[in-house]
Amino acid sequence: MRKLTVILAIGLLACSSSDTTTGATGQGGAGGQGQGGSGGEIGQGGHGGSGGGATSNRGFPDPGPWVSFYGSSQGLDLVKVAAAFRIINIDADPDTGNFTDAEIKTLKAGGKNRVISYMNVGACEDYRSYWSNDPPGHLSCQTTGALTTDYQGYPDEKWVNLSSSAYHDLIVNYVAPRLAARGVDGFFLDNMEVVEHGAGAAEGPCDGSCAQGGLDLVWELRQKFPDHLIVMQNATSDVTRLGTTHGVPYPSVLDGVSHEEVYTMGADPGSLAEMLAWKKMGLTVNGRPFWLAAEDYVGACDAASKPEADAIYAQAQKDGLSEYVTDASGTQISPCFWGDF
Repeated sequence: MRKLTVILAIGLLACSSSDTTTGATGQGGAGGQGQGGSGGEIGQGGHGGSGGGATSNRGFPDPGPWVSFYGSSQGLDLVKVAAAFRIINIDADPDTGNFTDAEIKTLKAGGKNRVISYMNVGACEDYRSYWSNDPPGHLSCQTTGALTTDYQGYPDEKWVNLSSSAYHDLIVNYVAPRLAARGVDGFFLDNMEVVEHGAGAAEGPCDGSCAQGGLDLVWELRQKFPDHLIVMQNATSDVTRLGTTHGVPYPSVLDGVSHEEVYTMGADPGSLAEMLAWKKMGLTVNGRPFWLAAEDYVGACDAASKPEADAIYAQAQKDGLSEYVTDASGTQISPCFWGDF
């Protein structure tokens, strides 16, 4: 969705190596409705790390408020957006023309905010320039041979087999560098849940090689971008939480995880359990709490939906997750300012 195995004891032991950070501060509470800062819940402590060397810019200084939207800057009050949210997730693909470099700089507000860009990793969309046209020195989504089945509900994209080395090259050495060149602070990796599908899945089948390939692809991103933020959306099961890549715990290459539909009516209760399991690990990155976020959908950003949104924000804050409530998955064109209603 979008626009979107080793035992824990071994993972924690590996986290204590010299290239990791250790802290006793857990995830702070969620920011409420884009109107204020975060809470200050103290976790149980634990270990985090970079998987590629700790750097001064890794980790989120503030867990929220945060916002995720994939439309353009047209008609938006960017100063208002920058004032309301500390973490801003946009689609900075230069082909979309959503934002100019100067507008991204405005959203960053002199370093007060972290601006990250959506990047589809577990699936590929047919409207991206690299869908069928081979970028110089790389293969396209189609010519990598990585595409598998249609993505139900999203007719413009297909799932990907993440064991493909050619697809790794496309993402790590072409797609991500173009986003980084826009001046964003990091990447928001979508559709990583493909690693949980299993070999027999009717949609997006992913065997053990594919699942490990997904973890290894993110490790490659960390090596190429050691100072950028990397957030994984969904895929929060034991496959990733307890997984390893290139000899390090997989969580150590991330700065945070986000999950869709944690509290929305009809949501899978397992999503919250998985997020709380990540919280229990007490991870830190560069002395900062590992970012634990949720994104929920209430159908519309309007006064009628505000009571439901308020209830979701309150529960997320109680659980220690940084929440953002918006209209619906697949739309998310503009930010929701719940304080306006």
